[in-house]
Amino acid sequence: MVGVYYRPPDQRELINTAFFLQLQEASHLQTLTLLGDFYHPDICWKSSMASCRQPRRLLECTEDNFLSQVIDTPTRGDVILDLLVINASELTSDTMIGGSLGCSDHALVEFAVLRNKGHVKSKVRTLNFTKASVQLFKELVNRTPWETALGDKE
Repeated sequence: MVGVYYRPPDQRELINTAFFLQLQEASHLQTLTLLGDFYHPDICWKSSMASCRQPRRLLECTEDNFLSQVIDTPTRGDVILDLLVINASELTSDTMIGGSLGCSDHALVEFAVLRNKGHVKSKVRTLNFTKASVQLFKELVNRTPWETALGDKE
């Protein structure tokens, strides 16, 4: 599986937790290549250290799920914000950092995704809402403190 992820700087803890659960599930079910802007400038990837709680949770999630961070060159200023996370070293090759696209202040990340040359089976999952039981969803909606969850968003 190849995925792309963008984490805004002000992302809330609830969304981070949901992402970590999805990352754990995806990394256990299949080979995974995930590229994204995770926006954790205080993570030192060389020493696997972070000074804040949220970045430490990302480090713990990658370690607990045997994921490797491939990028070792700063992608924005002096920090690594863009990550290339894999769960098998043979998934990628030829990773290059440099240049930029348009007015972006992030460096371009180029890499090759390697795959088995045998038969590739693709799956597209679509939700079937005609068979859905929405009772659980209704209970979740009613229990969610929307004013707190949405903050000042309209």
